[in-house]
Amino acid sequence: MAFETKAIIATFGGKLLKLSHQSTSTGTPMAVNLYLPPAALPGAKVPVLIYLSGLTCTPENCSEKGFFQAHAARRGLALVYPDTSPRGADLPGEADSWDFGAGAGFYVDATRAPWSAHYRMETYISSELPAALFSAFADTLDGERVSITGHSMGGHGALTLYLKNPGKYRSVSAFAPIANPSRCPWGEKAFSGYLGAEDREEWKKHDATELVKGWKGGDLKALVDVGTGDNFYMQGQLLPENFEKAVKEAGVEGLVLRYQPDYDHSYYFMSSFAGDHVDHAAKYLFA
Repeated sequence: MAFETKAIIATFGGKLLKLSHQSTSTGTPMAVNLYLPPAALPGAKVPVLIYLSGLTCTPENCSEKGFFQAHAARRGLALVYPDTSPRGADLPGEADSWDFGAGAGFYVDATRAPWSAHYRMETYISSELPAALFSAFADTLDGERVSITGHSMGGHGALTLYLKNPGKYRSVSAFAPIANPSRCPWGEKAFSGYLGAEDREEWKKHDATELVKGWKGGDLKALVDVGTGDNFYMQGQLLPENFEKAVKEAGVEGLVLRYQPDYDHSYYFMSSFAGDHVDHAAKYLFA
C-alpha cells in the first residue's frame, strides 16, 4: 500500500516521516508518523516500537512532546505513531464528545452500527498498518522484531493487542493504561457504543485484566508506569491494581508495575520515563 509523505523532519540524527495512506480497514485516509533512527540505513534493518496514543491524540502529540526519538536514536529503534481513530467518516455523533468517536477508537473493531463500518482500529493496528509499513520500508524496518507501548487508552490498546497475539510483539509497556476498561466509566462508554451494552462478556475480550487470566505466553515482559498524582488514576479510570491482582492470581510472571510518586497523566510524566520504556523494548528487540 502506497504512503504519501507529507513531511520529513530531521530529529536526533534521524528522520521523522509524516505519512498518510488510504486504509482498507477504516475506509478513510489514515495519518501515521514514522521515526527512522540514524541506524536505519538501506539494507540495515532496525527493530520497531509501536506507540499507541491516548484519547483525543493524533500522531503529532507524542512525536512532538514525548521525547521518544532521543532514546530511539540512542538504541537504534524505529518508532511508529499511528492515529487513534478514523478521521472524516462523518458518522452521526462522531464529534460530540472527546472520549468517544473521533480520537477515541479504543483499539477495538466495532461490531455495532454505524461504527462497525469504519472503527476497526484493532485490525488496522495489528494487521493492516504493520503489513503496509514493512512492505513500503522493507529495506529499513525489521518486521520480525516488533514491540508495543502506549499511553492511557493507548496503554489499554498495547496491553490488549499484546495479550491477544502471543508472539507478535517481543514485549509490551504502558503509561497510565486503562487497565480494566469493562469496569471504568471511559471503557463502559466506549464498549457500549462500539460493542453494544447488552453483552458484557464480549467486553472481556478487549480488557487486559480479563485477558491476562488466560495468558499462556510465558514471561509477560511487561513494564507499566502509573503516576500517583494522576487525577484519572484517583478517579478510578485506570485501575492498574485490578490488572496487577489478576496477573498474580493467574500465576503469571514478568510484570513490573511502578507507581511513580506525584506524577500526573501528562507528557511531563511520559517524557520522564520514555527512556525506561524504550530500553525495556530494546532489551527484547535485540535479544
